[in-house]
Parts: sequence; C-alpha cells; structure tokens
Amino acid sequence: MSFHHGQALVLCQRVLGRDTGGPVQAAAAEILQNQAYELGVMHAWLQSVGASTAPPEEVMGWMGMPLPADEMPGLASQEEMDELATLDGRARGRLFLELMRAHHVGALHMLESIADTSTERVASLASRMATAQTFEIGVFDELLATSYA
Repeated sequence: MSFHHGQALVLCQRVLGRDTGGPVQAAAAEILQNQAYELGVMHAWLQSVGASTAPPEEVMGWMGMPLPADEMPGLASQEEMDELATLDGRARGRLFLELMRAHHVGALHMLESIADTSTERVASLASRMATAQTFEIGVFDELLATSYA
C-alpha cells in the first residue's frame, strides 16, 4: 500500500498550485495531507519490524496476487502521468479526478483484503482509508458529472 500511496502524492503534486479550479485544489490538498500521514504510519510500522521501505519490484504478494509494481491496480501509467504534467486548467483538473478515481478504486480492492487481518491497528487504518476513499470517489464522480464534465 505504501507504494500505491506514493503515486497518489505525486498526482497531487502535479495539480497543486495550478489553475485547475477550487474543487480539484481542495481535493488534492486533502489527499496529499491524508495520504502523506498514512504513508508515514505504514513506513513506521515497516521499520518497527525491520522491513524495507524502499519501493518494491513486486507488490500484492501478501494477497496471493504477486504483481510487478507497475501493474498494481489503480496506478496511472507513465504516459498518463506525463499527460497530467502537460495539460492546463480544467483539462488538467479533469484528468487528475479521473486518475485519482481509478487510483482509489484500485486501492479499495487491497483495503478490503486488509480488513480481514488479525492485526487490529492495520485493520483499523484500512477501514478508515476505505471510508475516506469511498467518500472521495463519490465527490470525484459528482465533479466529473458537473464542473469537470
């Protein structure tokens, strides 16, 4: 999950301070704050058990679905990341919303698997993350159907 969160931070950094409209700026700022905190928590947990916090080459092995890191569900491709960096205005805002929506949908799959863990603090964080990201998907859908249609 920490690898996944890392890309969310980059997505936010690609729109913050740009003319993408207030709703995208607010969403990106909130996501950046929340996911940076969550990433710090996950890294602290990994360090406490002597595990590496370096970006992995393989992900989701803990789910019985080992994949190369760049195939993790919800990750934007390099082409999409490059496009996000080159667009302006509402077009950049719309692409951010689309990419972040897909990013959150991909995360929900992993969060559902984590919810079954016997480690209470991990299950609790996963539950909070799933609630927040489900809410944000709804906001993204509304924005994509109205202001960013």
